[in-house]
Amino acid sequence: MVKEFKRPQKLMGNAFEITVVSDDENIAHRHIEAAIEEIRRIEKLLTTFSEESQTNLINKNAGIRPVKVDWEIFDLIERSLRISRITDGYFDISYGGIDKSFWNFDREMKELPNPELIRDHLKLVNYQNIILDREHQTVFLKEKGMRIGFGGIGKGYAAEMAKRLLQKRGVISGIVNASGDLTTWGNQADGKPWTVGIADPDNAKQPFSYMNITDMAVATSGNYEKFVMINGEKYSHTINPKTGMPVSGVKSVTIFCPNAEIADAMATPVSIMGIDAALNMVNQINHLECIIIDDSGRIYTSQNINLK
Repeated sequence: MVKEFKRPQKLMGNAFEITVVSDDENIAHRHIEAAIEEIRRIEKLLTTFSEESQTNLINKNAGIRPVKVDWEIFDLIERSLRISRITDGYFDISYGGIDKSFWNFDREMKELPNPELIRDHLKLVNYQNIILDREHQTVFLKEKGMRIGFGGIGKGYAAEMAKRLLQKRGVISGIVNASGDLTTWGNQADGKPWTVGIADPDNAKQPFSYMNITDMAVATSGNYEKFVMINGEKYSHTINPKTGMPVSGVKSVTIFCPNAEIADAMATPVSIMGIDAALNMVNQINHLECIIIDDSGRIYTSQNINLK
C-alpha cells in the first residue's frame, strides 16, 4: 500500500517537514532520517552561530585575508553573486552587517534605529566586494567589518539538496518543506499532483487559490508573519539591502520555480524592488513565476500564471 510518510523536524532554526511516498514505513523513515542528516550537515556549513563554521571564518577575516573554503560554499557564494547581479543587488548575502544589530523582530522594538548608524553600516553591504578566486578556492571580503550570511538562500539550498538526496535514494515522490519554502517532486500517494494553497495574507488559514506544483518549488516572503509596529506603521522583517530599512507596500510574494534555492533567493528581491520592476524581471527569466499581493490586497501575477 503506497502511503505518504511525513516527519516535522526543527532544523536551521526553522520548522521543516519532510514527506516521502513509499509502500514501506521502515524504508520511508530511513529516507527521511537521511534527508534530516543532510540538512544538518548544510546547517553546520552555513551557520554564523558557530565559531568553527566556514562562513564565520570568512567573516572573521574580512579585510584581512582570503579564506580557503569547501567547493560547496564557494559554489553557493558564486550562485548568490549571480542572483545579486540579476536582481541589481536587491539580493545580497553581504547584508550581514545590518541585520541583527538594528532590527530585532521580537516585537520589543519601540523605535526605529538611527538612520545615521544604518547609513554607516550600509557601506559594508556590497556583493561586489565579495572576491572569489576559483584557482585558489578562496573567498575574500574586501572591507573590514563586512559579513556574509545565507539567511536569504540557505533554507532553499538545504531543501533542494535534501530533495536531490532523496531522489538519489530512489524516492520517486515527496516534499521537503522548509517552513513554507517547499519543493515537490512526483505525485501524491493517490497519484494526483501535489497542490499548494496560496495564503491570503489577511487570513493565513484561508488560501485564496490552489495550484498544482509537481516538480516545482515554492517560496513565500510576507510581512504578515514577522513584523514590528512603530508609531502605527507596520515594518516587515524583510530588509532592503540598499536602504537598511524594512520593506513596506507589499504584503506577500510567492515565487514558483523548479529549483528551491532560486525560489528562496528570489522571494526577497521581488518583495523589495517595486512591483513593476519585479514583474518585469520575473517575466524575463525562464521557468520563474510569481504572485505579488500589495498592501491594499491587490494581486499581481507574472505572465504565465493563471489563478484558479
